[in-house]
Amino acid sequence: MSYLVLARKYRPQNFDELIGQEVLVTTLSNAIKNNRLHHAYILTGIRGVGKTTTARIIAKTLNCENADALKSTSKPPVACGECENCRLITGSKHQDVIEIDAASRTGVDDIREIIDSIAYAPVSSRHKIYIIDEVHMLSNNAFNALLKTLEEPPAHVKFIFATTEIRKVPVTILSRCQRFDLRRLDEKEIAAHLKNILAKENMEAEELGLALIAKVSEGSVRDSLSLLDQALANNNHQKFLPAELIEKMLGLNDKTKILELFSALLRGDFSASSQVFNEFYSRSSDVSQLLQDLLAITHKTTSTKLLKDYKLDDCSKFQQDKIHQIAKEISLNSLTRIWQMLVKGAAEIAFSSSPKMTFEMLMMRICYLAALPDLKQVLLTAHNDKNPPERNQEKNQEKDIAQKTDENNDELINDILRSFEGSKLI
Repeated sequence: MSYLVLARKYRPQNFDELIGQEVLVTTLSNAIKNNRLHHAYILTGIRGVGKTTTARIIAKTLNCENADALKSTSKPPVACGECENCRLITGSKHQDVIEIDAASRTGVDDIREIIDSIAYAPVSSRHKIYIIDEVHMLSNNAFNALLKTLEEPPAHVKFIFATTEIRKVPVTILSRCQRFDLRRLDEKEIAAHLKNILAKENMEAEELGLALIAKVSEGSVRDSLSLLDQALANNNHQKFLPAELIEKMLGLNDKTKILELFSALLRGDFSASSQVFNEFYSRSSDVSQLLQDLLAITHKTTSTKLLKDYKLDDCSKFQQDKIHQIAKEISLNSLTRIWQMLVKGAAEIAFSSSPKMTFEMLMMRICYLAALPDLKQVLLTAHNDKNPPERNQEKNQEKDIAQKTDENNDELINDILRSFEGSKLI
């Protein structure tokens, strides 16, 4: 027997197995229980959140031979999974559930075939269901040919559309459908789902490793399962999956080394920064990923500085302590400037013929910026040297100048510079 990939083996077969789509499940469950079904549904969302899977679940629930018996006992309503209709729909072999890939069948002739066939009653089930995947790929003529049929189809016909590009679907089509936006799952939901699947496979994994997979998958359950499959194969399907292996497989740089590079840049130490960068570059030439990691560390440091209860769940205890230490030592203005430089550097690297040289120049600019004295402190010192006030007056003046700096930096600098006119300071 051939091995089924996890994304297929653990594909949800009923509404109660569909994770993260509570609004959709509640709405469709109530509609099915009360026989208030719409004639057309459109499911939209990013790849891998369950659009096609949901369409098949709807088809099975509507055509299950034991649906009436299960309708009053189950919440949400489920298909039995054992009758002939359920088994054929699960295997995509049911003649009354027609799945169409709009990416390969985009023309008006393909839609005409549908229009010609809907007049015939279902062969062996209650409803004839048309599932059109990537419906936004249909041509304008195909959409126009579908309009009248979609508005007033026969009672036994249901349409279920799936798309990742809802904006490309004409408004005239959308107005005839009941729309559901399938949300992307958050990282905790995906990590918990992966943990449950590993338990069913009699395996375990470090929580940090699962968190990394969940983060990289960006809300897509299918992507996370594909990555988990790859990690298990990389680990030779051993019982325990370490986080270090997942980190290496994903090509992610060690956070401790990233923090070391970040700290060197903040100190203005280009020599140490260059040494750490060369170590990275010898292992991986993906400079863009390194830059994204620096952006992530900058974001974590800034969030830690501003939010007392900010969680660093995907970092070790040592890394958390290091980020908290950096957040205490660096100013918010410096973090903001470094963020802007890194964002600009990402655009430069994307179009550079030599990402390595571009990144090295970016490090030089950040180190030079870190070595510059604080402009506010320089102006305060110069101002006090010119007009030394009494101690109490000095405290009040510094407080007033600091407050004014926060409100309007440029105005303050111009005021102080004008006060120095005629002196030896300028």
